Amino acid sequence: MVTIAQSPVPASQAGVRLDAWLRDQLGLSRAQATRLLDLGWVGVNQRTLKRSDKGLLLQAGDTVVLDERALGGERPATDSELDLTVLARGEGWLAVDKPAGVAVRPRTAVETGTVLNAIVTMHPEVVGVGEGGLRSGIVHRLDTDTSGVLVIATSMAAWGHWRTAFTEHRTAKRYLALVAGRVEKAGRIERDLSMATHRPARVRVDAAGQGPDDARCCAMSIEVVEQLREATLIAVDLETGFLHQIRAMMAALGHPVLGDRDYGDDAVATAAPRQMLHAARLSLDDIVFEVQPPADMRLAITQLR
Repeated sequence: MVTIAQSPVPASQAGVRLDAWLRDQLGLSRAQATRLLDLGWVGVNQRTLKRSDKGLLLQAGDTVVLDERALGGERPATDSELDLTVLARGEGWLAVDKPAGVAVRPRTAVETGTVLNAIVTMHPEVVGVGEGGLRSGIVHRLDTDTSGVLVIATSMAAWGHWRTAFTEHRTAKRYLALVAGRVEKAGRIERDLSMATHRPARVRVDAAGQGPDDARCCAMSIEVVEQLREATLIAVDLETGFLHQIRAMMAALGHPVLGDRDYGDDAVATAAPRQMLHAARLSLDDIVFEVQPPADMRLAITQLR
């Protein structure tokens, strides 16, 4: 087996069920997480687990390992065609400006055109880092249509450092979003989020404390940057990280992200060429990465003034 949690399970994740942990860390469905246990591909603290262990509550300091066959054992292909802008480099990591429309990682070994394919070309040592396979070096994710700051680790030590920082919420993440309508009230918002469907991936939003048993309480703060014609440019500071969090929560508030074809109606979906969401800033301790919105988002803002 290969380790997928380079650092011990942090105190913030103590008490989380093993199957839920696998789903969150690997982006799996409940059935897929259980299948890994059926195959004997999951271990905790050097003990191989089985299906009956899916409800095991992880403790602070536990080390979870995963057989590389669960990740396909595949090596991402190289791709020199994608020209990535590198924002910063550190020991065993780099931060890039992910373009909109570019996926973070490939789904198959023959797929190219993703951020990871370009990173493998520049840093072949990334292969096998972290979860390995087609997830090599991936510390966190952005939706394909979302642009902005993305950190990739090229060493296990750096992957463990950054991954732990994300899971313990020691990173600060600010997004810019163009949303429908006039946002009148800024401030902190807290909601329960859970997976409504996995294929296609859709998120359910409930009032805090009123979601299903597997719901996660998520929070973010909204700041109005500029009121536009029938739209608002907002800044969003995330306190948690959940699939589609900003998109789903803003839609539930009646202000879906322009261009969002999953959570907006037809008018919202066609209001922009893609979802107008940009990861503008990411910081950890004294490290800060910032990048301006891409040309298509700047043009949309100008047109809505």
